[in-house]
Amino acid sequence: MDFSMTKEQELLRDAVAGYLATRYDLTKSRTIAKTGTGWQPEIWRGFADDLGILGATLPESVGGIGGGPVESMVVAEQFGQALVVEPFVDTVVIGGGLLQRGGGARAEALLESIVGGSAIIGFAALEPNSGHALHDVTTTARRDGDEWVLDGAKVVVSSAPLATHLIVTARTSGARRDTEGISLFLVDFDPANPPAGVELHAYRTIDDRRAGDLVLDRLRLPADALLGAEGQAWESIDATIDEAIAATAAEAVGCMRKVLGDTVEYAKQRQQFGQPIGSFQVLQHRMVDMYMELEQAISAAYLATLKLDAEPNERARAVSAAKVTIARAARFIGQNAVQLHGGMGMTEELAIGHYFKRLTAIEHEFGSSDAHIARYAALTAPGK
Repeated sequence: MDFSMTKEQELLRDAVAGYLATRYDLTKSRTIAKTGTGWQPEIWRGFADDLGILGATLPESVGGIGGGPVESMVVAEQFGQALVVEPFVDTVVIGGGLLQRGGGARAEALLESIVGGSAIIGFAALEPNSGHALHDVTTTARRDGDEWVLDGAKVVVSSAPLATHLIVTARTSGARRDTEGISLFLVDFDPANPPAGVELHAYRTIDDRRAGDLVLDRLRLPADALLGAEGQAWESIDATIDEAIAATAAEAVGCMRKVLGDTVEYAKQRQQFGQPIGSFQVLQHRMVDMYMELEQAISAAYLATLKLDAEPNERARAVSAAKVTIARAARFIGQNAVQLHGGMGMTEELAIGHYFKRLTAIEHEFGSSDAHIARYAALTAPGK
């Protein structure tokens, strides 16, 4: 399998890396994340106007450049290295993926807004008792004349406090854990003034992102709020979340590259017993182990990205394998980097602590290692 990038993909990588190096300051980003709105709208606008990367994976018909999973991987990895908190995966990968698969006039218009930088999407799928099983849906949607009425609750809706639109899963038929009977609904949203029938509880996550819990109480939506065919959304959700996992794996690779690089540099400078700690053989072995974990994570992330267009079972196996590999590497590299930095590794002053928190969150995002091991085992069982 060819893991080399095309010239265009290399140019995209270099453009994003150069832009973030000159425009994205980590200290400013963390300050805004902790005490401000949680993100930098002017940076998001720059991603749209200066770089055009919000349309990197979206079709030319809506103003995108028609790229694919590799372009998403390239952008996400650079975002990981710079520890970008702006909602690329939530909006472009998940929102864009669901809207493309759902289709319709409203979806097309919203995709154009994503490319232009004026739309932020939050995907409301997890529920209080669902864990990471996205098909475990108790939120209901029923017809009432020309409208839909939604009732239920959603938790940990990433980017909800920033969102201009929500995409909500609701059950229109079937039992609680059936994959059939799940539908997607598009909700125009203003976090400062949520629509009637929506209650938002916003908060900051451990990795300085913004998320929120939602209560839906007789939320009324027009008929065209339904995305795609009624009750047939699971296939779109499953494929889109696999794309999001692959992009997040690439982000984790970017984080780990930065963490390992900073750790090696620190080991060259930190003096103990009159010599750099990097000269101690036991610490050299530790950093080699970190490097090997990173290389395995890179290979797994690349393979998952290249398998996104494969048939569903093959795609899912590659993505779950990558998720488990990334989770293991993130924990090993993150924890060892903190240990090698000593107590300073967990302070707010050093970048390493912020990267560690993001890697810890990624380890559990979109399902635990146990959940993905079980998924992989089920997909490799006889007859699959």
